[in-house]
Amino acid sequence: MKDIVKGSKLFKSALSMGILTVMCAQIHAAALDRSGQPITAFLQDGNYAEASISVLDADVSGTARPHYAAANTDPATGNMANNYQFYNAALKLQLTPQFSFGLIYDQPFGADVTYERLANSTYSSAAGATTAEVSTQNLSFLLGYQPTENWNIYAGPVYQTIQGDLAINGLGFSEASGYGYDVKEDSAVGWLAGVAYQIPEIALKAALTYRAEIKHEFNAVESFSLPLSALVPLAGTGQTELTTPQSVNFDFQTGLNPSTLAFFNARWVNWKDFYIKPYQFGKVTELLTTMQLNTPISLNLVDYDKDQISINAGLAKKLNTQWSVMALAGWDSGAGNPTSTLGPIDGYWTAGLGAQFNPAPNYFIQGAFKYLWFGDATGQAATYAIPGNAEAAKVADYSDNTAWGYMLKMGYKF
Repeated sequence: MKDIVKGSKLFKSALSMGILTVMCAQIHAAALDRSGQPITAFLQDGNYAEASISVLDADVSGTARPHYAAANTDPATGNMANNYQFYNAALKLQLTPQFSFGLIYDQPFGADVTYERLANSTYSSAAGATTAEVSTQNLSFLLGYQPTENWNIYAGPVYQTIQGDLAINGLGFSEASGYGYDVKEDSAVGWLAGVAYQIPEIALKAALTYRAEIKHEFNAVESFSLPLSALVPLAGTGQTELTTPQSVNFDFQTGLNPSTLAFFNARWVNWKDFYIKPYQFGKVTELLTTMQLNTPISLNLVDYDKDQISINAGLAKKLNTQWSVMALAGWDSGAGNPTSTLGPIDGYWTAGLGAQFNPAPNYFIQGAFKYLWFGDATGQAATYAIPGNAEAAKVADYSDNTAWGYMLKMGYKF
């Protein structure tokens, strides 16, 4: 009996809190997904705090189809993906043996796109190049109830802000070229809930977390060039609605032996029901299709064909009391193909390595990198939604695109 107890304690000690945070080293890139909305910091034992920065350095380029490139020009689109970084921070307090409180800050959704000004005029004109920037911030408040050592039930409100601006120019956008869209920061509130189970003696933890959609309503500043600007007085003004998607995360880890941990994360995001339709853009395109086709069709500026599913898994190995290493791999389904020309990738595969240094038992520094192979995709214009126009709306084909992702994290237990 003493040997069994001693072995269990060794298992738990060797897989200490530093190595257990490896699942947070995630960078997502499909649709507008960025942070992956992790909650693993809230599942740490005792009082805990962490902060991290992640960077994605991507190269995404393609070739314009002949009818969307100026005659006798190189149809290459150039790299349209700007490098971007995002931040995460978390605080978890064990208030009593049964109740815990947590704060998690992340930047869950976003985009940073700039097409080059090229002679082919696919994504640029005399007015400028096509650009888009979207940023969001989440602050999640969690209250957890632990009826036993094994179970944790948690829920809480989520405060979210969103802002963005967009300018589309070039042959790829037909009459909509010259459209601009600017959204000052808007805020709204949603919620999350989940349940976790653990067996501390073998470092097993499993958590299922649901995040509800969050609905924003705001007044966007929109601008048009001819011929669409002539229809703006008929469209009037009104509020734009945008709903960030609901999602489900499943996190799992277990010790394989006293120095090795296996981890797994699966994520589902409801992009199929997401769209961006600024108020005047929707009304003006409805008026235009009524005049040209005798059929009123209100076009979306951005939308997706299907939900996104991503999977990440790997192993972490404790080398000694201070150093650990990890290897991870992942797959992402993407959110449909053809896709928006503002995010023309069809999912990805990824592989990465990481290391962790524990200067003392109660804090660590962790670094990791990933290489991402993006799936080939076709970028399409919003006019694909017009019946019979799906093929003609295909603007450019994107292939052989990749990215590097980097993460640096610090954690402290107190």
